[in-house]
Parts: sequence; C-alpha cells; structure tokens
Amino acid sequence: MCVFLSLEINEICCAVSDGRSLLLSACLVESTEARLLERDVLASRVREVEEENRQIRLQLSQSQGLAAQPVEGNYGNQQWAASADTGPEDVENTAEERANHSECSRSPTAEKCELIHVACVCAGHNASRDVVTLVKSILFHRRNPLHFHFITDTVANQILSTLFQSWMVPSVQVSFYDADELKSEVSWIPNKHYSGIYGLMKLTLTKALPSNLSKVIVLDTDITFATDIAELWAIFRKFTGNQKQVIGLVENQSDWYLGNLWKNHKPWPALGRGFNTGVILLYLERLRRIGWEQMWRLTAERELMSMLSTSLADQDIFNAFIKQNPVLVHQLPCFWNVQLSDHTRSEQCYTEVSDLKVIHWNSPKKLRVKNKHVEFFRNLYLTFLEYDGNLLRRELFGCPSQASSESTELQHALEELDEDDQCYDFRRERIMVHRVHLYFLQYEYTPTDDGTDVTLVAQLSMDRKSIVQLDMANTKKALVVPAFETLRYRLSFPKSKAELLSMLDMGTLYTFRYHVWTKGHAPTNYAKWRTATTPYKVEWEADFEPYVVVRRDCPEYDQRFVGFGWNKVSHIIELDAQEYDLIVLPNAFMIHMPHAPSFDISKFRSSPSYRYCLTTLKDEFHQDLSRKYGSAALKYLTAQRNI
Repeated sequence: MCVFLSLEINEICCAVSDGRSLLLSACLVESTEARLLERDVLASRVREVEEENRQIRLQLSQSQGLAAQPVEGNYGNQQWAASADTGPEDVENTAEERANHSECSRSPTAEKCELIHVACVCAGHNASRDVVTLVKSILFHRRNPLHFHFITDTVANQILSTLFQSWMVPSVQVSFYDADELKSEVSWIPNKHYSGIYGLMKLTLTKALPSNLSKVIVLDTDITFATDIAELWAIFRKFTGNQKQVIGLVENQSDWYLGNLWKNHKPWPALGRGFNTGVILLYLERLRRIGWEQMWRLTAERELMSMLSTSLADQDIFNAFIKQNPVLVHQLPCFWNVQLSDHTRSEQCYTEVSDLKVIHWNSPKKLRVKNKHVEFFRNLYLTFLEYDGNLLRRELFGCPSQASSESTELQHALEELDEDDQCYDFRRERIMVHRVHLYFLQYEYTPTDDGTDVTLVAQLSMDRKSIVQLDMANTKKALVVPAFETLRYRLSFPKSKAELLSMLDMGTLYTFRYHVWTKGHAPTNYAKWRTATTPYKVEWEADFEPYVVVRRDCPEYDQRFVGFGWNKVSHIIELDAQEYDLIVLPNAFMIHMPHAPSFDISKFRSSPSYRYCLTTLKDEFHQDLSRKYGSAALKYLTAQRNI
C-alpha cells in the first residue's frame, strides 16, 4: 500500500513535468490564459492526491496502530492516546508516530558531526578490561564524535585514563566521575546481585553527570555493538513530543519478572516481562524536570518494605518505577539489546529480524552461556576483543578536528617520514605511541618501606634476600635470571634449584636456546651456576640477551627494534655502556614454554627485506651509541663486526 501510494505521487509529478513540456511546445498556438488554467488544474490535482494519501496514512495508522503493538514506544504511546489531556493535534501526531513504525519508514539518523554521549559504570580490573572491548566495537562502527562518561573507582580510573590518554583516538572525549562520592546515594539499598553496589549506580546518573547534559546512552560493560551507535542515539527523536517519555528500554527476554522460574519465586513488580537495563536511553533533562531522584527513591523504599533487597540491582527499581509510570517509557526494538543469559528467549528476537544491533552478555558466565548460537556471538565478541585498537585512530572526515596536542605532534612526526624508505614500517613503529593498559589482571600493590620493591616483567621465582644484599637501590646492577626451556607443552614446574638441575640432567629441560642461539645466553655461565650459592658477576659479550631485573630508572628499550630481533640485545648493550654490573642470581630461574612462531619471527626468516632493515637499524643504533658514549662505545661496534 505504501509503495503504491508513493509511486502514484511520483507518476503525477512526472505528468506535471511532461505537461509543462507539452505546453511549452504548444505555446505558439495557445493563449497565456489557457496555459495558466492548465497548470492550475494539474497543481490542484496534485494537492488532491497528496491529501488523499495523507488521509489513507492516517487511517492505516489508526487501525493498525491500535490493534497491534507497535515496534517501539509501546507503553508511552498507548498511554498518550488514552490520556484525558490529549488534544486532536496530539492524536494525529501519535497516529503519525505509529505510521513511522511501518516497514516502509526509515529509521532516524544522527546529525553529521553531532556529539554522542555514552555513560558506563566501570569499577575494578575485570570491568576495566571488559569495557575496552565495548569501546572498540563502538569506535569500529561510529561516524560521529563521542564523549564517554565513566563512573569509576580508583582502580578503573587509573587504568582507563592511561588507556585513553595513550590511545589518542580523534574526536573522542572522556570524563571520569568518582564512584566513591555516589556510594551514599545507593548504599542503603540491600542488593544480592553479583555487581554489588556498582550495579545500583545508574540510578544516580542525573546527579553524577553534568547538569547541562540533556541526553545520554547508558551501557553495561558486557555489551558488544554490531552497528553505528548513532542509530541508537537518533531514537531520542522518537520520544513523544509532549515530553512525557524519558527512558528508552528493551523488553526483558527472560521469564524472571513473570515469577514462574521456581517455586515461591517472587520478583520485584514489573510491567509484563519487564525491561532490561543493559542498554538505556536516558533523557536526563526531562528526568530532572520530573524529579527522578525523589521518584526512584520513593519507589525503592516502598518495595523494600516487602522485598527486603534487590535481586537484579538497578533493574528491579527501574521496573518497579515503570510499572507505576508506564507513560514515561519508550520501548525499543529487541535487537537493541539481544540478551544472552541462560534463561532468555533472545532467539525469538534475533530469528525474527534481519539486523542485530547490540549483543548483551548478561550472565555471570559471560561467553560460557548456554545458547545454541553462542559460537556466532562469541566470534563477534572475540573479533573486537582481539582487534588492534591502534587501527581505530581514524579521523572523522568532514567534522572539526578535536585532536590533542600529543596527537598533532605525532602526526607531524609521521608526515616527516619517507614512505618510500624500505624500512618505513620500522621507523614508524619507533615513534608511534602505543596503547597502554595498566594492570590487565587483578593487581594489588603495597609499597615496602625499605625501597626494595620489584616489578617482574616475566614469570619467575626470585630471592628478594639478594635485592637487599646487593644494595640495588644505590648501585647500578642488572640481576641476570638464568633462562631454561622445555620442548614439552605440559611441564610440572620445578619447585627448587635441585629439582631443576635434575630435570636438566634427564633432558626434560635445556639451557635456553642452546641448540639455535647459544650466544644469547652463554655468558650466563650455566656451568658455574649449577654450584653457585652466591651471586656472581659476568662480563658483557656480543649478542648477550639475558632476562634481567633492574631498577625502575634504568635505560628504556630502544623502540626502533620492534617485532623480532635485537630488542633485548640493544638494551643489555646500553646497560653495559652505563656501567651496570651484570650479576647472575644463584637461586633464581625461569623456563620458556613452547609456542607457535610469532608473525615477526616468520617475517625475519622469510623476508630478506626484513633482515636488511634490521641490519640497517643495528648500524644506526651503533652510530647513536658512539655519539652518546664516545670512545667507550667502540667495543660494541668492534664486537659486532667480529661476529
């Protein structure tokens, strides 16, 4: 019906065009009055058909919209049609709104370069790790500038602020808000959900976020986007015009709020199946206007008198509030929050639509959730988990640049490089600022009072009894950790030096790279280490690349040596040039486990160009070393030439 009507109008418009051309061709024999009359008749006919078309659309929307549930905006729109203060103009607007839900209508889109605001509550190491995958999925699809608002604890603030500062994604702003300052707002609510107190903090966003921020998309950290977030942002325009709708949500896809999961199951009150709060459109300006903070508090206080605690954190309170005020909710299509917990009916959603927008891993088991299509969703998640975030540093063409000074300086440095240089990739990597994700795993740190703190870069067991004795805090020492390797993929790690020596004698372990690159670790003097009981000093030799423990203020790795080859070698050279003593620890050791060859070592083995560039970089390193340390650095160049 819709397609036919649009074609009819197009045909009439074509007739007008053809009629004018005919009139022009006949203008020599027609009078001016006749031409004007003919044009008026055609124009009148166009207006008549347009009016007929509008009336048919209105009739269709009234008959279909009242008989069937609309795709979105259900509760708010139905309440509007039934409200006593709705006038004829409002009824027509509501009917036209329903017409927009037909298959013929187009989804609204965000304005070009419109700033989109996204809020997340993120606390602790695990959530900080999860939210990066969410952010990468958003950045991959986005075409608009973004402003992320993070409610964080101290741990997440440090991790994410460092990450975004080093990431330097153009047209992305980040703001942080202290979760500790908000705890008192929700700490009085007993909560059984695994998210703890942080699972209640979305209730406080009208207070936490800036007062001049009118709209925000609120997301859980276990969300993956499969489309441009601007499509979701544009739905704010569908919030009904008399400003009653303030919250956009997707219906819950589990039976939780129906209360029939087990005997005596008593959930919080909800409208039907209730709504899931993993994805929320919050119209902050309108929420503040209706006194949201007081309203949700009254709701929570009333229900806690009988419920005693929440089971699903903020979601219980949102649903209890919506049941009392259904006119305030704008229902979103299910594909904006496909929920993958064990007991959901999400399959009913994603088998009925052709386009999935947002995947929500709303289960404590996350990727191990039971779902017959879980492999498809898991692969989508893993795509963004493993995606190189540096590739997302792309400009938004046609939008004003919001690049930081660091990003601008980096861009100038990159532009000065010669792209025809055979070693361009190496030189580019040297000046690139790489993303830094602090404390990727759970980490707790308590400083010591004696200045003997140690940060380990590799998995090893060491005697700290050595740090104090060797006066590491006041002397230049690099403690060499003897390295061994096994060819077995499963190994019972030796618990002592005696056990390691036994495995070495039986052939279960070998000295590191003894069969392919003995020079790398030969100066460690493994024969002496077998019987050593105290630390001993060794001398630098060409290509020596041991694993070492050094002070924090030691020389940093030379970033020109990226990928495979000479990164540890060049570092040990510079330590020796700065007169660090190389001291082997007698009771410390590490074991290298077998793994597939890296991409870079494969390039080194197969590409003459790669090996040529590595040789070129070695020569440049020696030149820089000579300028830096003078004649003392000649021994390194001489040793290299004698190999």
